[in-house]
Amino acid sequence: MALGSTSLLVQAPSYTLSGSQVLDQYHSDRHQGLGSAQVEQRQAEFGLNMLQEVRGRTTWQLLLDQFKNIMLLMLIAVAVVSLVLDLQDRQFPKDAIAIMSIVILNGWLGFVQESRAEKALAALKSMSSPRVRVLREGREQEVEAQYLVPGDILYLEAGVRVPADARLLEAINLQIRESALTGESEAVVKNAAAELSLETSLGDRVNTVYQGTEVVQGRGWAVVVATGMATELGKIAALLQGVEAEPTPLQQRMGELGNVLVSGSLVLVALVVLGGVLRTGSFAAVDELLEVSLSMAVAVVPEGLPAVITVTLALGTQRMVRRQALIRRLPAVETLGSVTTICSDKTGTLTQNKMVAQKLVTWDRAYAVSGVGYDPTGEFLHAGEPTVPLQDPVARRLLLAGVLCNDAALQRDQGHWAILGDPTEGALRVLGQKAGLEAAALSHTYTRIAEVPFSSERKQMSVVCRTDPSQGSDFAMDQVLFSKGSPEAILACSDRICSPGDLIPLTPQCRDRLLQQNQELAAQGLRVLGVAYRPLSHVPDGEKLADCESHLIWLGMVGILDPARPEAKLAVERCRQAGIRPVMITGDHQLTALAIAQEIGIAQPGDRVLRGQDLETLTPEALEREVEHVNVYARVAPEHKLKIVQALQRRHEFVAMTGDGVNDAPALKQADIGIAMGITGTDVSKEASDMVLLDDNFATIVAATEEGRVIYGNIRRFVKYILGSNIGEVITVAAAPLLGLGGVPLSPLQILWMNLVTDGLPALALAVEPADCNVMRQPPRDPRESIFARGLGWYMVRVGLVLAILSIGLMSWAYGYTHAPGYGGDPDTWKTMVFTTLCLAQMGHALAVRSEHQLTYQLDPRTNPYLWGAIFMTTALQLLLLYVPALRTFFGVTPLGWVELGVCLGVSSLMFIWIELEKVFLRGRMVR
Repeated sequence: MALGSTSLLVQAPSYTLSGSQVLDQYHSDRHQGLGSAQVEQRQAEFGLNMLQEVRGRTTWQLLLDQFKNIMLLMLIAVAVVSLVLDLQDRQFPKDAIAIMSIVILNGWLGFVQESRAEKALAALKSMSSPRVRVLREGREQEVEAQYLVPGDILYLEAGVRVPADARLLEAINLQIRESALTGESEAVVKNAAAELSLETSLGDRVNTVYQGTEVVQGRGWAVVVATGMATELGKIAALLQGVEAEPTPLQQRMGELGNVLVSGSLVLVALVVLGGVLRTGSFAAVDELLEVSLSMAVAVVPEGLPAVITVTLALGTQRMVRRQALIRRLPAVETLGSVTTICSDKTGTLTQNKMVAQKLVTWDRAYAVSGVGYDPTGEFLHAGEPTVPLQDPVARRLLLAGVLCNDAALQRDQGHWAILGDPTEGALRVLGQKAGLEAAALSHTYTRIAEVPFSSERKQMSVVCRTDPSQGSDFAMDQVLFSKGSPEAILACSDRICSPGDLIPLTPQCRDRLLQQNQELAAQGLRVLGVAYRPLSHVPDGEKLADCESHLIWLGMVGILDPARPEAKLAVERCRQAGIRPVMITGDHQLTALAIAQEIGIAQPGDRVLRGQDLETLTPEALEREVEHVNVYARVAPEHKLKIVQALQRRHEFVAMTGDGVNDAPALKQADIGIAMGITGTDVSKEASDMVLLDDNFATIVAATEEGRVIYGNIRRFVKYILGSNIGEVITVAAAPLLGLGGVPLSPLQILWMNLVTDGLPALALAVEPADCNVMRQPPRDPRESIFARGLGWYMVRVGLVLAILSIGLMSWAYGYTHAPGYGGDPDTWKTMVFTTLCLAQMGHALAVRSEHQLTYQLDPRTNPYLWGAIFMTTALQLLLLYVPALRTFFGVTPLGWVELGVCLGVSSLMFIWIELEKVFLRGRMVR
């Protein structure tokens, strides 16, 4: 596995060498890791541990792709026809040149926005770089995977995606799924001691782990031998072709809209030309009819719409990141607003994930524990009085088992105590240290020699330690198995109880008493762990070790508090107001789950809790009936989540599901929105998700849902604004020949100006309209609905007709006014008046369209200053068009007098007044 380095010259592939030989070749130390100077040197030499995008779209490809849009292709065709007509009349083809210029400008705008969106998404992906545990300078650290270098000592555990190619130094029940490389779905059992021949195929290299594969069971230590593009996955990536990103559902609907508009405009052109020929009985007026048709065709196409949609989605993803939600797939931006049910984990999402042990219960004594967070200082109280738990032999063994049956590490960094690893295990480490049991000191007396990792099926974890009586072991046997897990699971494996005097049989009466204690602790909202041990005369190998999890000796229980997040209660209330049902799914005891659920408002007193064992007995049809009424699921295994999601979806619910473990991946993929935990989540769960919570907070899911609704609402807002205007323009242009007016009221160039500038700039501003105060008090939208659903299509037609009636009325009056005897101006001034009225009417439309129900004066203008800026800028540009000679000549308009401009302002303001009166009418109907 050549690294291409001058300082690290690897003579043979690492899988053919022993672990110590690999360490020597990479100048690394198993117990110290690399030093900071070594890390800096190797980072400079090998670069970041990242896969490079080999064949993305080039800048030119990205630019050319903008002109594949069917609406822009139609404009190019219009420019070509216009060019032919101008050349026939021996006129300078300014319309054709202007149309092509605006087409290029529109394509360039789309190119810029798409480039920014891709850069934004690339930045977001870099933010989701997983963190890994490494050994550097003699202590465990968490670093981002991209900063790994060859020679790093890497810690692997279940749920982690392997971040680099590495040679195993230690493997304990380690199983890796290597389907990303080999295509084999069956997990591979790894063996650190194996030394293989050079001919060993990739799938048989059991002493090596590879980047991109998944740890499904066990744990281990490994030395990194390749990073980035030097890894096996990197070699494959170098051969891959660039894959086009799939368009989002909204973009697909916009594409369909473009097809409909272009097809409709072509039909309209054909009808106008055919109707004109039939009316005149000759082809004499075909040039004039073609001019009308070209103007109509340009008026139909919303030239600025694609760019506005691109901007909206890009800005939406950025705003979501600021609200701690990382969108991995753009469709999630659109679909978040449709969520009807949020299925959430309890720990760390609805709670703070700051596990603090508060109760210690043995057979005959109960201790309360004081202290805050992970600071290992506090008192043990028995009957309200301070006490020393180590003086109680049972409590001492219980605390000892909690520290030894543990993979977490307690560290102090810059004055703050922190946990590396599982927070629940961290709470046990802190508890032991409060009593005076430090893991480092115990390692001299108790040496771990085997373990059975935690699994969601068994709900427990066990380790076997070799004891050294000369160092003060509390046990007579040379080997002791310690086990911790759910009290029910530990009790099921136990047959004796450790008491101060002697061991007593675990009778059914004793079991009932212990289960009652468990329920009492759980009812206080505590997560309860049962702890037991068993002396062993010998230690079985491999899978037989799990058979030793029987005939255990019960030590007691630890009650751990994970308080609810303060913001969770408000987030749940907002969910209910928005028509979204929050559901809690947890592996904790049902009473613990119910206590937290009631505290934050997910459940009410007397609500039913469905347990994992209940799910096992229910048929899919029965579960489908149950999910409608159950809001809390307890003692649930990850595979049960999939059943819950499927049952909800069969009831036509739109489900968001959170998860953090390897086994959560199927449920995350099945859910309409899969949400992974950014802090505690495994790499596998993140890969399966649509969204990653950067703060693991339920309130962030609600905030992201709100943002999704705002984005979709803004898309609907500017779509009805733009297309309503286009309908008015089309009808106005079509009416001119029917009224017998000489000439076309709007040239293609003027229509392009309206669609791209006077409509486009306010539309961009509408894309950043803040959330309506009622956005989270409305029911979720149907994800299958058309973009024109809920009255939007009828609104566009209605507003387009009103705009057309106002414009046609003005056009008739202005034509007569400018052609009346004694009028001293240009007879074509009526065309400029129509053009100006349509442009100014859209300014009023943009103001009024901000809200469907609130009148404009009720809206704070400071909430969207961009809109006011766009309106003032667009109005100023329109006036410059009229009164700057060069612009006036280019666009073919005439200067308007004060009376004419005043008439345009007056008629255009009627558009704003009409929409505001509609709101008053609709509000009146709602009141009745």
